[in-house]
Amino acid sequence: MLPIDAAAHSSRWRRRHPVDKAVLGLGLTVLAISLPPWPGAALVLVTALTVLLGPAGVPARRLWRAYRVPLGFCVTGALTLLVQVGGPEGFVSLAEDGGLRAGELLLRTSAASLGVLLFAFTTPMSDLLPRLVKAGIPAPVVDVALVTYRMSFLLLDSVRHIREAQAARLGHTNRAAEWRSLAGLGATAFVRAFDRATRLQAGLAGRGYDGTLRVLVPEARVSVRFTAASCALLAALAALTLVLERALP
Repeated sequence: MLPIDAAAHSSRWRRRHPVDKAVLGLGLTVLAISLPPWPGAALVLVTALTVLLGPAGVPARRLWRAYRVPLGFCVTGALTLLVQVGGPEGFVSLAEDGGLRAGELLLRTSAASLGVLLFAFTTPMSDLLPRLVKAGIPAPVVDVALVTYRMSFLLLDSVRHIREAQAARLGHTNRAAEWRSLAGLGATAFVRAFDRATRLQAGLAGRGYDGTLRVLVPEARVSVRFTAASCALLAALAALTLVLERALP
């Protein structure tokens, strides 16, 4: 199981309905994209970080390990705005107001990423996917997504065992050995994944599979109080942004 999935299963908000957490997490993401970068996205970033480390109870180290990957993409995308190609100053030169635009983009994307992580760190996929049928998603599509989600952990576990076996046989001593091990890893992982899929299909057929996977979903109700508090928080952030935008130079 991936660390973010383990954190979602042990989250303080695990028993809350996904709609409650979607209103808060995805609402923060929408605000980060739609509000002015300063001070709107900055306020959203601080709020999302506070909720993650506070009420949601996400460990700071685990949050950083998950956040550093999207943050790296955010920084890489912002750096491209610092330069321009072509123009009177040469083929490549510093862009006018490039630093300002890069900072605004970095604020927006990093704050939006925290909003998505808030939802991901508190909502296991096994709680979310079965409920998508009630939202109008076709059941076969949900079943494929659910099986793919569960099979991915088995595949990752197989890859880990294969790499450990290759390392024990000195399969990573030099570059040539690395390439041979990588090729063997890909071939073995493909064969194992195909074999697991075949056995899964045979098992479902033997159990009278009729086109729908029936799984137990933890009972949860949409909390009107939690949803209302989330909407109030989002509205307060939007109002505070408008006030500070007029007050700050």
